[in-house]
Amino acid sequence: MEQLNDLISTQSILLFCYLLGSVTFILGLKMLSHPDTARKGNLIAAGGMTIAIVATIFLYKGHDGEGLHNYGWIFGGLVIGSVVGTMAAKKVQMTAMPEMVSLFNGMGGACAMLISVVEYHHNEYPSMGMMVIIVLGMIIGTVSFAGSIIAWGKLNGRIKDRTLPAGQIINFILFGAIIIMAVMLIGGFSDSPALFYGILAAAALYGILFVMPIGGADMPVVISLLNSFTGVAAAFGGFLYNNPVMLTGGILVGSAGTILTILMCKAMNRSLKNVLIGSFGGAKAGPGGAAKEQGNYKEISLNDTAVLMAYAQKVMIIPGYGLAVAQAQHACHELEKVLEDKGVEVLYGIHPVAGRMPGHMNVLLAEADVPYEKLLEMEDANDQMSSTNVVLILGANDVVNPAAKDDPSSPIYGMPILEAEKAEHVIVNKRSMKPGYAGIENDLFFRPKTSMLFGDAKKVLQDLVSELKQV
Repeated sequence: MEQLNDLISTQSILLFCYLLGSVTFILGLKMLSHPDTARKGNLIAAGGMTIAIVATIFLYKGHDGEGLHNYGWIFGGLVIGSVVGTMAAKKVQMTAMPEMVSLFNGMGGACAMLISVVEYHHNEYPSMGMMVIIVLGMIIGTVSFAGSIIAWGKLNGRIKDRTLPAGQIINFILFGAIIIMAVMLIGGFSDSPALFYGILAAAALYGILFVMPIGGADMPVVISLLNSFTGVAAAFGGFLYNNPVMLTGGILVGSAGTILTILMCKAMNRSLKNVLIGSFGGAKAGPGGAAKEQGNYKEISLNDTAVLMAYAQKVMIIPGYGLAVAQAQHACHELEKVLEDKGVEVLYGIHPVAGRMPGHMNVLLAEADVPYEKLLEMEDANDQMSSTNVVLILGANDVVNPAAKDDPSSPIYGMPILEAEKAEHVIVNKRSMKPGYAGIENDLFFRPKTSMLFGDAKKVLQDLVSELKQV
């Protein structure tokens, strides 16, 4: 009886720790919705996860009343993972943040897949319900892992877009084969381990072929979608182990990723189906991707840019991936402060899919301590555009391309954009006239109001600050 009371007491403490972890996840996610509280929310959620991990290691008791074993392996893995994760996070540049997110998300999918593999071998005679959870967790986790690794490779340039002939048909057949094999295994028509690993291999191949043809301009949507897959797979792991905190975390990640995916699709005016099968930004050929005859563009000097901005009443800065590549966020903030000292109102126009992942520009500018109140969402920025004297575009391309409104043959036609052409003057900073991530020409660069300011964003901004101080 005393041993039973001790077990009940231990389990009560463990459940309380899980409840605490679940609450911190919810609070952390809520706080992540605003930049002022995002860092604190991240720390709170991480603290809850730490409590849940420590409680599991020392308090968990199995059905036989025994706790965990192999503490050397457990703490060895924790130490190695913590060191590698901390070093990677500290060394990663903002330009590489999207690919790091993809890589870490892939590791989460791999963990969910491995949990299913272990439990498949651990449960000699699993029930049908248990098999459903194991197989679905394995399929979704494997697709997330394989797809995230391909997304990581595409984002860092190691993997190019590849479209197989009849690729959509191949994916459809492969997906159907996965479903048929899963039904056979779950329904008890076959208990062969070869069938289980056949499903795993097919899911990995599907994850690769699923992401491979998707074009660069759609990568923010793909990252969100794969993130939701990992969350769902983790939730299945929570079901397997009857672990409330794992279940809560998986549900939160899965639902948040799904909502974000829908918002990204809305921001691009595209359905999720079109994203997954349309290869938007992947192909350069075709009526929208082919180069067309443009007029001449005009350049502007640093001195003329400084004079134009110094005597403006309102300046709007539109950041893009080029700003991240140049690591120019701090120089951009310095420009903002110099202009404000001269009485110029400075705002930032943020497109939802600017950069390589959702919120990329917001995180970039927050790192430089740009006040959140100055970051305008697309609709608010467009409302202010006609009263803006100068728009400074820093490395953005597709998100300001008027072809999205004017050219029905363009692959980005229908995508909401920042309507920079409505401002009095438009200055575009780019390294060259090379097309953006979607691989199409930008009509804005050749319009009468637009002037090109070529050069590395960081150096251009630093020189521009020096010129402004002399005006």
